Amino acid sequence: MIARKPENRTKTPRKRPTTEMEIIENPKEWVKSFQEGWLAKIKKTGKFDWRQYISPKNSNAPAGKKVDLSKSRLMLISTAGGYLHDSQKPFKASNPFGDYSIRLFPSDTPFEALSYAHDHYDHQYVDADPQVLLPLRHLGDMVSEGIIGEMAPDVVSFSGYQPNVIRVVKELIPAILEVALRDQVNAVLLVPA
Repeated sequence: MIARKPENRTKTPRKRPTTEMEIIENPKEWVKSFQEGWLAKIKKTGKFDWRQYISPKNSNAPAGKKVDLSKSRLMLISTAGGYLHDSQKPFKASNPFGDYSIRLFPSDTPFEALSYAHDHYDHQYVDADPQVLLPLRHLGDMVSEGIIGEMAPDVVSFSGYQPNVIRVVKELIPAILEVALRDQVNAVLLVPA
């Protein structure tokens, strides 16, 4: 693994790569239903009624080329809201409209250096065993066994509560792609909270 000094990387660079595949089918229709349904209800009543929320539904799943993990650099992505509590700002977990930023920390970060800012899951399990949402030591064992070629130098972390999927596509995914391209990643493991 590449050891680097942790940095507070909460700002988003201006120029970002674009995605090559359609991530959300019919995005205009989804935006319309989001604005006229769930968001309009919040503005009218001040209450978050998740029965009004309509998740995007794709008929085709995005797919890419297959990779040989034993020859690949794998990047771990977690939606647990993990961040370095001594050097990074926590995610804005209490924001009812979500936080679309990312935090990076080295793949060999000790679990004691991490905290989790995400209000939409029970933290008892990740507090008891961080590997349930950040399986870094298990992945390290797989590297040692030759199952995975190597780990990317950084873990990408974000808070998985993000109701506006268009912002996910336009802000979050390009930020993650930028890190993956910079670190020459061949594969990713996404661990949702």
